[in-house]
Amino acid sequence: MSLPTTRLGRTGLTVSSLCVGTSAWGVTSPVHGLAVPEEVAVATARRAFDGAFTILDTSNEYGDGESERRVGLAVREAGGLPEGFVVQTKLDRDPVTGSFDGERMRVSLAESLDRLGLPRVPLLYLHDPEHIGFDAAMAAGGPVETLRRMRDEGLVDSIGISGGPASMLRRFVETGLFDALITHNRFTLVDRTADRLLQTAHDAGLGVMNAAVFGGGILANWPRRSERYHYGQASPELLAAVDAMGSACERAGVPLIAAALQFSTRDPRIHSTICGVVSPRQVDEAVQFASIEIADELWSELDALCPPVESWLND
Repeated sequence: MSLPTTRLGRTGLTVSSLCVGTSAWGVTSPVHGLAVPEEVAVATARRAFDGAFTILDTSNEYGDGESERRVGLAVREAGGLPEGFVVQTKLDRDPVTGSFDGERMRVSLAESLDRLGLPRVPLLYLHDPEHIGFDAAMAAGGPVETLRRMRDEGLVDSIGISGGPASMLRRFVETGLFDALITHNRFTLVDRTADRLLQTAHDAGLGVMNAAVFGGGILANWPRRSERYHYGQASPELLAAVDAMGSACERAGVPLIAAALQFSTRDPRIHSTICGVVSPRQVDEAVQFASIEIADELWSELDALCPPVESWLND
């Protein structure tokens, strides 16, 4: 079973509609409430290399570096990346001091390449600049200037911005300095916070990636197993919406997780949807969920069940 591919905006990269997400690939992941053994993470990456996926997303900070290291092990076991397969990573602040200065950005990239065992990555993001704010990120000698210099020096081909607050990310996109965007938790079945951000990035020709479409897991199972959205307590209105959507999907014979995934993949402004997977089986299941046929009538019903804007993250 294959996945559609498309050009990732002005990066020029060709990527699959789903991207392997590796944020939980650490020794332990308290945020995700699980632990992924090294051999399972490596096998998951290998399965992705051999299957329909053509892109994998990681970061310097995921699992305190374990995510990248495990991806690197998989690359070595495979004898190198498959032809055309993209590994992208992110620059992160110092884990001890929190520094985002230019020197730290250089060290972040060097650490990532060493763990990945790769001479370079084609696409590199500045990760979570909300920790210092727009002005500090854009200041002379700061992370954005350093990231731009990395591109100018040929260390990477394209640069991106990745973070949480949609209004802040829109300011970065509007600078015209970036080639790609990652937004997370803010464009899902139950939260449309990032709609304006997606349109701005699309209109500017950026490569657009959407992550955390399961909202931290609440949209991944039906009946619902969680009361948390984006790793915080969900509002009663949002929980009621999830329950109503789950029931609607059940009546239609569609897994809720498939609708949650395809809500993103069906949007023409989104080139690739980052899907967190923690086993080879989940790699295969993600492709299957993305391929399930969903009737227009169900999409209309789900749109009508979206909770009020007051229950969205709205940042």
